[in-house]
Amino acid sequence: MGCETSWLSSAHLPLAALALRRPYRRWRLPVCSAGETPYAPVPKDRRWYNPERRRRLYNLKPVRRWIEAEDLSLSDSTDSRNDRFVLVSYNILADKNASHHRDLYWKIPFDVMKWDSRKGLIFQEICRWNADIVCLQAIDRYEDILMNMKKKGYAGSYKGRTGLAKDGCAIFWKVKRFRLLEEDYIEFSAFGLRDNVAQLFVFEKREADPRRLVVGNIHVLFNPKRGDIKLGQVRLLLSKVNALSEKWDNIPVVLAGDFNSTPESAIYEFLSTSELDIAAHDRRYIFGQDRCEFALYDLPSFLKFHWTDEELKNATGQSKCTKLEHPLKLHSAYASVKGNARTRGRHGEPLATTYHSKFLGTVDYIWYSTGLACTRVLDTISIDILRKLGGLPSKEMGSDHIALLSEFIFKECRDLELQGPANSSTEEDTTH
Repeated sequence: MGCETSWLSSAHLPLAALALRRPYRRWRLPVCSAGETPYAPVPKDRRWYNPERRRRLYNLKPVRRWIEAEDLSLSDSTDSRNDRFVLVSYNILADKNASHHRDLYWKIPFDVMKWDSRKGLIFQEICRWNADIVCLQAIDRYEDILMNMKKKGYAGSYKGRTGLAKDGCAIFWKVKRFRLLEEDYIEFSAFGLRDNVAQLFVFEKREADPRRLVVGNIHVLFNPKRGDIKLGQVRLLLSKVNALSEKWDNIPVVLAGDFNSTPESAIYEFLSTSELDIAAHDRRYIFGQDRCEFALYDLPSFLKFHWTDEELKNATGQSKCTKLEHPLKLHSAYASVKGNARTRGRHGEPLATTYHSKFLGTVDYIWYSTGLACTRVLDTISIDILRKLGGLPSKEMGSDHIALLSEFIFKECRDLELQGPANSSTEEDTTH
């Protein structure tokens, strides 16, 4: 057997089979005379591969456009321009978070994740739309942003998270358009609700016919397992904002931030309807982000919906209370302006405001109260384009979140009295 040749040897193949075999040829460019273009035929059985394919997808630059409200009474007239302002809400992905949570960004090249690569893109995105008020979340390089914002005529204020966290929230405003009247903040750790913070500002427009409003900026707890903490943070924010609005004679309110809750969540229901019966919701999925896992567990109802006294106290402020209410009549800016199916979901909210390896969906919102109307919003990015990008950040976008922009107009301006609290004095613009 050892001396026999293999049956695959060409010596034992029939002559017809040898004739059918495709001879191996080395492909070479033909020799051409001057001025001719060399041409080499490509084998028909070889698939064509474009080496620029991945690069073109990765460098895809999303295009965003403004969507106008359908209400004709909000038409862009010269008389109403002074009563309008543009507000931005943007989670810019803190530098520390980007480096400490690489499991969320393993598809993103390391050089794209560096702060030196992202900060220029973030600043461009903030300033591109010439907003009057800018609310940022997850910011830990405040001085870098402040230095550039000052050059554009903004003042700013930063509030860092408590505990060991290095990031926080920041608000910037155009000094030529707004005057800061009062500044407050919430440290949720003082209420046993983790280390997150929120900012509360009262602004007055500088135009001849000045208007006032409260602006709230929050970054709600991320932890998917603690819906009770999330709800408690939102409850406290609404309570503090309402008190501040009443203090300044019921002036309108705008709330911006990363609420870490989807439009299907109980937290969204509480914000949009002003009430919530938390006993009707599973405590584990009150924020909506893991609702898809609900079907994996076939548990008795008393286990699904059971809330401990501690969790009830975190969520409602009282250990035996299951009903929540707030007096603000809030509307979501994006849900109030009709979009299209490529970028909007069934609630009218964007299909996605953030994208990393473990989540693609909406958690960022801009809410406004009575006394304001939303005249237009900057449309977000379609799911198809986001999936082609493969994740955020990218070479064109500096954060894993998409900036939200809304333009507002003061309604019934003549009926809003501008009488501040009796024991308060107007503060000057400050930069912290």
